[in-house]
Amino acid sequence: MTGQLPQTVRCDARDNRARILDAARTVFGDEGLSAPMREVARHADVGPATLYRHFPTKQALIAETFAEQRRACLAAVHDALADTDPWRGFQRLIERICELHAHSRGFADAFMTAFPEAMDFAADQERTLRAVAELARRAQETGRLRPGFVVDDLILMLMAHRGLHDTPRAARVTASRRFAAYVIEAFRAAPEMGAPTPLPPAPRLPFAHALHTR
Repeated sequence: MTGQLPQTVRCDARDNRARILDAARTVFGDEGLSAPMREVARHADVGPATLYRHFPTKQALIAETFAEQRRACLAAVHDALADTDPWRGFQRLIERICELHAHSRGFADAFMTAFPEAMDFAADQERTLRAVAELARRAQETGRLRPGFVVDDLILMLMAHRGLHDTPRAARVTASRRFAAYVIEAFRAAPEMGAPTPLPPAPRLPFAHALHTR
């Protein structure tokens, strides 16, 4: 019996850690990084001591919570750079980053925030921005990305995109896709010949509903 006790403790610890991470994804995803740690503990149905035993700092919890999204973001950058058409790769990167940010307010906040203690996030940010700069250089050489584009424009885009988290969850992804399409057109060096690229469907937003019912 005594030999089973350590294994039971380890299983309980793994279960608690998994519940904490699931709770953090929900809480930070809905409320952003300003959500308190005690809310994560309450949502996970664990005590604060258990939470801090697994994650001594909020930054450590954030880094682990969004590890999967970080990997997806880096993969999107890698795929964009590997594309033989730099402009196409640039477009797909904009769409993918917007999609990742639309699904989680917490990841959007974390990507835009520098935590000195969260070195993984800081390194990811630097790698992403360096890769975007290189991809932009290649796309500009094709003449299809406007010459004045700078990496700061990506930050500006993401700052604007964060506003979509005030929209209902059901409409957020649809709104994000349309937002990305408009941004890509703004980054394009010149309109292409022929018919313009169709936009994704427009979301029906609550504050615009009155315009359709008058």
